Amino acid sequence: MLGLLAACQPALNWREVRPAQSGAVALFPCKPDVEQRAGMGLVQCEAAGSRFALSWADTPDAAQAGAALKAMAQALAAKLGQPLPPAQPLQVAGMTPLPEAGQHRLGGDGAATRVAVFAHGGRVYQAVMSGARDDAPAWEAFIAGLRVEPAR
Repeated sequence: MLGLLAACQPALNWREVRPAQSGAVALFPCKPDVEQRAGMGLVQCEAAGSRFALSWADTPDAAQAGAALKAMAQALAAKLGQPLPPAQPLQVAGMTPLPEAGQHRLGGDGAATRVAVFAHGGRVYQAVMSGARDDAPAWEAFIAGLRVEPAR
């Protein structure tokens, strides 16, 4: 799969990333920078005019994960000055099925942003791709490369 992605988009050099203490595995199209603090983290990089990011945080109680997912997506839309469109379905291997999990496409003012929110137990995740133009194949590759692994 990695070879096909590279052949389709030569500006993107996809690689598997396993951020320590995140419980997640992701495909990034560039070498990401990692920032971590107790109970949260951010992995991000920029390639082909788009920024790719995966962030995670622990909720105090797994029962709060759904509300946290909703709040994360709404906060990003508000930051961009846009209403949050209805969520599209999202499947990430290993995620906890919650009705608040989903993906959204935001746009306007010469920028395009896609966001996906999902959880595994009490840990919530947000994947974001933003750039001057929407790149659906890159987003689909980014989302397809996400998975949550059980604690070892």
